[in-house]
Amino acid sequence: MRKTFEAENAPVRALRGVDLTVSEGEFVALMGPSGCGKSTLLNLVAGLDTADEGEIRVAGEEVTGRSEDDLARLRRRHIGLVFQFFNLLEGMTVLENVALPAVIAGRRRKMAETRAADLLDLLGIADKARAVPGVLSGGQRQRLAIARALANEPTLLLADEPTGALDSEGGEEVIELLRRLHGGGQTIVLVTHDAGVADAAGRVVRMRDGRIVEPEPELRPDGGGAVVIEARLLCAS
Repeated sequence: MRKTFEAENAPVRALRGVDLTVSEGEFVALMGPSGCGKSTLLNLVAGLDTADEGEIRVAGEEVTGRSEDDLARLRRRHIGLVFQFFNLLEGMTVLENVALPAVIAGRRRKMAETRAADLLDLLGIADKARAVPGVLSGGQRQRLAIARALANEPTLLLADEPTGALDSEGGEEVIELLRRLHGGGQTIVLVTHDAGVADAAGRVVRMRDGRIVEPEPELRPDGGGAVVIEARLLCAS
């Protein structure tokens, strides 16, 4: 992958040639300092931005070159997104926040709410179902954001600095939750600059200056199934 952003003074080369493969069942942490390109890579995989060069496939489906409507449909089928600052709908209840993605995807509201209630129970916040997000703690809000990301049973969960806005206790709660989800078979790619957070993953991919600075291992002991992400630069570096 290559990606350059136009800045006022000079172009910023966010990704300078990245190849990444993630297999089904893996928990991968993209780790590196701020500005190294890890969030840019995550956004390209999610179809929230477009690469200048290269090809991305998620669950066997091409991401690059799709229309916005097609990308939205792909995300509903395959990708759950968790952000640092939650992005919750404050005017809706906790249950409604979780059910909404399934309703948008065409699921009947009753079925969507049943799925949402099950997720809230799994994530330990079932007692907050009728509350609004504003009364939740930071850790609870991120649990809610994760529940919403899982509403459509995604192939892949992408989490961008999910503990960045939390205190240490809330961050530990979220990391333990991600471990449990991974133990249940969920494929996860996590962006972080924190080595303690990255330790939760089964594989750490370190980035610097828009490149992967440590080669990927040949063996992936916690994955090994079908390829979920394949991001490739298809020309000479």
